[in-house]
Amino acid sequence: MELKWLEDFVSLAETRSFSRSAALRHVTQPAFSRRIQALEAWVGTELIDRSTFPTRLTQSGEVFHAQALSILSQAHEARALLRSREGTPAATIEFAVPHTLALTFFPQWLSDLETDLGRLRTRLRALNVHDAVLMLVEGGVDLVMGYHHPGQPRPLDPARYESVVIGAERVAPFSAANARGEPRFTLPGTAQSPTPYLSYTPNAYLGRMTQLLLNKAPEPIYLDKVYETDMAEGLKAMALAGHGVAFLPQSAAADALASGRLVSLDDARHELSLTMEIRLYRDKLAVPADESRRRLVDSLWKHVATARGEPHAELT
Repeated sequence: MELKWLEDFVSLAETRSFSRSAALRHVTQPAFSRRIQALEAWVGTELIDRSTFPTRLTQSGEVFHAQALSILSQAHEARALLRSREGTPAATIEFAVPHTLALTFFPQWLSDLETDLGRLRTRLRALNVHDAVLMLVEGGVDLVMGYHHPGQPRPLDPARYESVVIGAERVAPFSAANARGEPRFTLPGTAQSPTPYLSYTPNAYLGRMTQLLLNKAPEPIYLDKVYETDMAEGLKAMALAGHGVAFLPQSAAADALASGRLVSLDDARHELSLTMEIRLYRDKLAVPADESRRRLVDSLWKHVATARGEPHAELT
């Protein structure tokens, strides 16, 4: 198996067109098709439903898509780590960002920022929430982007760390849609017939958020855990494949929701959802060795804090 096969597959999942992806990957369409077939042979199952137009993924393809993204992310992270041993270019801002935000919120946020500040040199490390914060504490990055909710405080010394709110994210339950556009699964389920549940691992931050949400539900929710992972994209793929209900960040579900492939199970009063803040964090006592990098980080922080209001001195 070659990494370029995974990159081909991810491109095809996004464009849903062999010809367009072949052009984007700078290969002929026959060569591109052969590489997709080679990947399917390696996996041992069909990943692409070629009977429809536009092209779409099979159920196995939906599940494998999340894994392909994870494999590529880890491979690129390993390369970036090794390259960093040769030194980071001057005036490059180091970010640590949870996987979901790295795929959904961060790209557009950075584009909006560059509209005001001009082109920025950045390096992003996609990690889980715990490891992202640890990178900040250990001085491995300049800035951390992460979720905040008062129900899950993250105590850090307010004399050293500060944060500013840069957005919001709603978490809610979603189900794949049936042929009539209705949810395949519903809530709250019953004790005799619990709803198949696609769960985060216990230590995942979004898993703890989901548990808070379930605890505050107006009536008991009966769930049968059939799958577990620490990645929202993995849960989304399983939900799209019809394996059960998943509690997803709105940004992660937005594309599938707009296309009608996912249906929200939240009610009009939002009793089955909760909203988290998206915050940017920094160690205000840290001093980057490179002066131009320090000025760049300070300029970015001042701009974001001014746009959103005064930074929060506490990280709770």
